Amino acid sequence: MTVKNLLTRVQSKIVDLRKRRRFAASLRHLHGPTELDAGPSEVILIALVRNGSYYLDAFFDYYRGLGVDHFVFFDNGSTDDTIDRIRAERGTIIDQSLLPLAQFESCMREYSAQTYGKNRWCLYVDMDEVLDFEGAARIGIDGLVRYLERGGYSAMVCQMLEMFPKAPLSDVADMPFKEALDRFRYYDLSKVERCSYHAQEIEFAALMSSNTLGSEEIAFYFGGVRGKVFGENCCLTKHPLFFNGPDVRPGIHPHVSMGLHCADVTGVLKHYKFTNDTITRDTQSHSKRDLRHGEDAARLAILGQKPGVTLYSGDAQRWDGIDPLYEQGFLVRSDAFTRFVEGREA
Repeated sequence: MTVKNLLTRVQSKIVDLRKRRRFAASLRHLHGPTELDAGPSEVILIALVRNGSYYLDAFFDYYRGLGVDHFVFFDNGSTDDTIDRIRAERGTIIDQSLLPLAQFESCMREYSAQTYGKNRWCLYVDMDEVLDFEGAARIGIDGLVRYLERGGYSAMVCQMLEMFPKAPLSDVADMPFKEALDRFRYYDLSKVERCSYHAQEIEFAALMSSNTLGSEEIAFYFGGVRGKVFGENCCLTKHPLFFNGPDVRPGIHPHVSMGLHCADVTGVLKHYKFTNDTITRDTQSHSKRDLRHGEDAARLAILGQKPGVTLYSGDAQRWDGIDPLYEQGFLVRSDAFTRFVEGREA
């Protein structure tokens, strides 16, 4: 190692140490136990939130229905009734830091996982994301974890699927989230760009170098309908469900944790980005510089000039359950998992 490289490493460690000290000094525990009483096979849902009241009813309904009992929220400065509403729900924890999300998101995700999800299954989801997988209604999140544990897997890769209505986005800006979950029935795979999981051209490829795959068919996706309409080069692949064991570095990137053995089947995160008044939210996040990748600015450049923008086109497909996504090659199917879901494996 050259002297220059050594100095760079030392400087990087000093910067990281200062960042962590600043983050630790900013932490506040607002609600719930400081130590979680949960078994190693129970799933701990972790969500970053700021002014998330709009989503809460549908969010709790869905994930409780999936079998989640433990909810850890990391608040980044809510000014609505989000905190009070979460406090009123059973099985919830709230921590808070008011530091800029763009600089400290990885610290927030890692803190929640290491504080409450050490040696447990963790599920990272955003407030506007709905996890789905083959047989979800039948086996729930507990059944999925049993399959992963039985196969020696420590994670499942999911692909994000942008959901949208057959209407201009401005027409649905004030639609309640529960209604939007029904009305946002369409998706568009026409501009999804695919690359191999360990492709070196991925900006954060080094963070996945220690991850292994149960199927070589699993790929990384970028772009999609947001790339098509707004020119965003957004990453569509995430590792939301993982076992936070001793060799894992959780939340090192918003889409990636390190040290994972990923299952031979993938799931989907139905993404409802364009609910809850997109223009207002993007204006606020852009003014705060919340997103390092500048996606909010790309959307505002289009939405601000063309209020009638719609994601719907002739390429749109109507949601008809998860099976078509396997048939269309968007998700990876596993015969072993199908047999498990159908009860043909003990």
